[in-house]
Amino acid sequence: MYDIIGDIHGHADELVELLTKLGYAESAGCFRHPTRQVIFCGDFIDRGPHIPDVVRVARAMVEEDAAQAVMGNHEFNALAYHTFDPDSPDTYLRPHNSQNRKQHHQTQEQFSAEDLLHALEWFRTLPAALELDGLRIVHACWNRAAINVINSSIDELGPYSADFLKLATQKQHPLFNAIECVMKGPELNLPEGMTVTDKEGNVRKRIRIRWFESPDQHTWATYSLPVKTNLPHTGVPQNAPAMPYADDEPPVFVGHYWLPETSPAPLKPNVACLDYSVAKHGMLCAYRFDGETSLSVNRFVTVDSRDRGDGS
Repeated sequence: MYDIIGDIHGHADELVELLTKLGYAESAGCFRHPTRQVIFCGDFIDRGPHIPDVVRVARAMVEEDAAQAVMGNHEFNALAYHTFDPDSPDTYLRPHNSQNRKQHHQTQEQFSAEDLLHALEWFRTLPAALELDGLRIVHACWNRAAINVINSSIDELGPYSADFLKLATQKQHPLFNAIECVMKGPELNLPEGMTVTDKEGNVRKRIRIRWFESPDQHTWATYSLPVKTNLPHTGVPQNAPAMPYADDEPPVFVGHYWLPETSPAPLKPNVACLDYSVAKHGMLCAYRFDGETSLSVNRFVTVDSRDRGDGS
């Protein structure tokens, strides 16, 4: 069956260690398993020390049918960052401001110009989501309508073409909203005057949420994903952009959410996140899926980040 792997962010050593732990071996430049296939949840690039190696390993596996993959928000952002506005040839579709330059710096530093172009071309081939027999994979949020908007726009405009990316970066356009939902996840505005600081030091007025659950019975602290105990322990507005995921739907796997826990577990019986912050001293995480409809804590497989934040 499938071994689903979360956000890698340039941590090639950990990726190779995890693949080896899962029983994959390299042959003719591709890691393979005799009976299983990897599915990557996206976010191959940015932050880590060996970004080109991650892309090389993942791309070889996908192209040799040893793996499948979906696009993460970092791959999408990279495409927009390196694409000129068709209507303003001197302007990039993702602004080259200090925050975006910082986020993408390691990728630009580590790739040659030619190899980065090849990587971007590969990113254009990645689907927004995968729906297999009894299994769904998406980077941040499973929303059928939003996925359909992305797929129909790809059919009409070409896969992540300049025209596609132009609409996808125009705020409030349906394609922009679809990308935000599927690859970045629904977010909720914090109460006036309240902010949170993310792991990259950015101050934010919005939080990522447990979109797969209704806000009923949740507080600001517990509805945040990950949980933020410094937020108010008062009820969440009932108009929160929830997209409750029904208990009888197939298991869905996501990345994206930088979970801090040291013992991975499903978020609910049919929802699991596989991003355990390998880029911030955490773990690279996989789930061994064999067709079960209720996910098990015993099927998570992890390797520690080589940089544990303790000088090691």
